[in-house]
Amino acid sequence: MSLWDDNPQKQEGAGNAQARPDGASESRTLESRGAAADSALSGESGSPLTGDPISYVGLHPGTAHPPPCNLPEDLRISWSWPHLLVFLVYALISQIVIAVGVVGYYSAGRHLTPLQIRQMFESDPDPRLIVGTNVLWFALIFLFLYVTLSVLRDLPFWRSLGWKKINASALAGKGKPWMYFMSGSGLSLFVIIAGSRVKNTEHVPIQEMFKSRSGAMLLMSMAVLIAPLVEETVFRGYLYPVFVRLVSAAAQFFGVAASRAIRAGVITSVLTTGVLFGLMHAPQLGWTWGLVTLLILVGVIFTFARAWTGTVVASFFLHLGYNSMLALLMIVGTKGFTHMAPHP
Repeated sequence: MSLWDDNPQKQEGAGNAQARPDGASESRTLESRGAAADSALSGESGSPLTGDPISYVGLHPGTAHPPPCNLPEDLRISWSWPHLLVFLVYALISQIVIAVGVVGYYSAGRHLTPLQIRQMFESDPDPRLIVGTNVLWFALIFLFLYVTLSVLRDLPFWRSLGWKKINASALAGKGKPWMYFMSGSGLSLFVIIAGSRVKNTEHVPIQEMFKSRSGAMLLMSMAVLIAPLVEETVFRGYLYPVFVRLVSAAAQFFGVAASRAIRAGVITSVLTTGVLFGLMHAPQLGWTWGLVTLLILVGVIFTFARAWTGTVVASFFLHLGYNSMLALLMIVGTKGFTHMAPHP
């Protein structure tokens, strides 16, 4: 089964498989495994429905209390709130373990005061330390998702987390990847202009990393090559569908019609993931609420693109275009990282 197959074919009868050559029989076996994986994700044995939740609600306004298999395809996931709780605990503990390990490494042979430890991570950060610990944390998060969602459940990793082709047909009207990339680039320009009007932004922690050539290069490399992939997989691939399902289930429990429950779940999840996205970057922005609000807006737009298209690929290209424009402007503004901002 291809990573991007939207509707893997069902397994043919055993007699037909035996009648084919060995290569064809093996091919059918792989396809049947793909179909079984899709069935496990959707929670049903029939052919899956396709489309994004926004279009689904518009096409099924009178559907009442459908079983899980009637959810839009991109919301048929194999995890729910227990897995989410374990994920959150794991993410917190792994970050604490990394921080303790870093402090233990740097304090070996000498005593570090609480102020020195704080400066190490916030006011006077080492770019290699900040980027290195973030990359390590991202790797641990991916490891957890891969083991719990793919290895233990025998499901396709990327497809389970919402990665599939954008339906670029004219009838679907979802656009093409390059359109989202260019839109993300334009969004970054808007945020830069709006952010320039926010007061008290001279000493946000992230600016400290742009005072050295190595720090700026490391940060921009992570922002373009790593952050869009990891953050979109976590926020729009993992968190978005589970929030939609939780809210939808709660709404239906209180008697709300299924189509309205799905709509409420989509809206709530788009806003929730946007807020979480902005708050995750708040420490880097010194909790400057004007800048944090702009990042929340960016997160909401990213998740809306994922909800509208039914795939993480759309929000990924938005995010990639956004960060790529920031990196391009940094390269131009510093003349290839040769004229960095002076230290105070």
